[in-house]
Amino acid sequence: MSPELMAAVREQAHSQSVPLCVDLDGTLIRSDLLIESALALLAKNPLLIFSMIVWLLHGKAYLKREIACRVEFDASTLPYNQALIEWLQSQRPLRPIILCTASDSRLAQSVAAHVGLFGDVLASDGVRNLSGRNKAAELIARYGERGFDYVGNASIDLAVWKHAHAAIVIAPRPGLARAAAKVSTVERVFPVPKASLRAWIKALRVHQWIKNVLVFLPLLASHRVLDVIALSHTAIAFLCFGLCASSVYLTNDLLDLSADRQHHRKRNRPFAAGTLPLAAGPVVAVILLIAGLALAWLISHIFFGVLISYFVLTTAYSVRLKRVMMLDVVVLAMLYTTRILAGAAALHTKPSFWLLAFSMFIFLSLAMIKRYTELLAAQKAGKVKASGRGYDVEDIPLIQSLGGSSGYLAVLVLALYIDSTAGESLYRHPHYLWMLCPLLLYWISRTWAIAHRGIMHDDPVIFAVMDNVSRVLLALAAIIVAVSI
Repeated sequence: MSPELMAAVREQAHSQSVPLCVDLDGTLIRSDLLIESALALLAKNPLLIFSMIVWLLHGKAYLKREIACRVEFDASTLPYNQALIEWLQSQRPLRPIILCTASDSRLAQSVAAHVGLFGDVLASDGVRNLSGRNKAAELIARYGERGFDYVGNASIDLAVWKHAHAAIVIAPRPGLARAAAKVSTVERVFPVPKASLRAWIKALRVHQWIKNVLVFLPLLASHRVLDVIALSHTAIAFLCFGLCASSVYLTNDLLDLSADRQHHRKRNRPFAAGTLPLAAGPVVAVILLIAGLALAWLISHIFFGVLISYFVLTTAYSVRLKRVMMLDVVVLAMLYTTRILAGAAALHTKPSFWLLAFSMFIFLSLAMIKRYTELLAAQKAGKVKASGRGYDVEDIPLIQSLGGSSGYLAVLVLALYIDSTAGESLYRHPHYLWMLCPLLLYWISRTWAIAHRGIMHDDPVIFAVMDNVSRVLLALAAIIVAVSI
């Protein structure tokens, strides 16, 4: 055997005996446990943000320990790097594998127990933050200089790779691998997808902006569609609500990670699936909110106040109210109605009582459909409660009854409006509007029937936009209104 071949064999044997130390955040999982646990704690009590500031003054390790002691943590729902786990499984018979992370040991132990590949766990302990140089010093003390291989994903890991026998790099860009190669031998690179524009559009839920079309209802109801100034103000109001709503959607996704990961569809949302960095979420949410409020101030101070009220109410819903039985659906109906109030504020007009009453009843019915659909899915999955909600599957008949009744009350409000002085003053032929009532009765009944069969979309408003029958009914309604004017 040649000297070169013998050296290669010795090197391979040495590599197989060298401990493999694996980072956690951004490496083993496509997330960050500190941010995750902090968000979970804030979802329970937003006022704890002030406590977190005090804890941070005692050091980052202290902050991590205090948060870890207060959160309920389910390691099974985390977005794991499956390619890395499969490789670790192939390495387990060859050498010891150690989980080495800056996350708190309480959380790290839960992850290690779930994965089942690690012989030991090194983590922050409430006093020392095991990151960067501290992590390198701990590994050198245990295994010696160049006595370990290390799997990492960030620039801070260069301080560890500098003393490692070999580097295994988890990186969305080749730059990190090149930097690691300057301080160590790069054994393997696991590419991970970068945060894409498509993922951000999905996280912002731009498709949900269709709900903000409600701000145009006061414009349509007052027959001012041809008023250029009124139309431009309403269009800006639409944009403001879109920016504000996207800010809230991001916040909601960040605060509801655990519940989303247990949902058959929501687990694919970018933050829950780990396709977007958690740290970027709050930053983008704040930027969107500031942009929306700045534009709102240009329209009118009243509209600005309505938008602020919408943001406060929808944030309260995301943080707490969506978990309160029945109050959650009432708040959802109010949020839709607030869009109509905003449309009136953008036009500097008084909102129509009839329009607001109709909106509350029809959107309460749709909110009930949303909860009804979630409970049916939970029932089919063998669960007794809907995740993150205040309902049991036993509530299904009650919600069905209340939701259908609310939808029919919306039809009653429409009928009373047609025969009122307000309706007669705006339409030359108000009696034609009576044809709207059977159309609305049919749509509500059909929508509930589809929900009863378990084939309703999670969001009934999106269903209404995508459903061909609903589109035809909307076109017929528009013709009826046009003929009545």
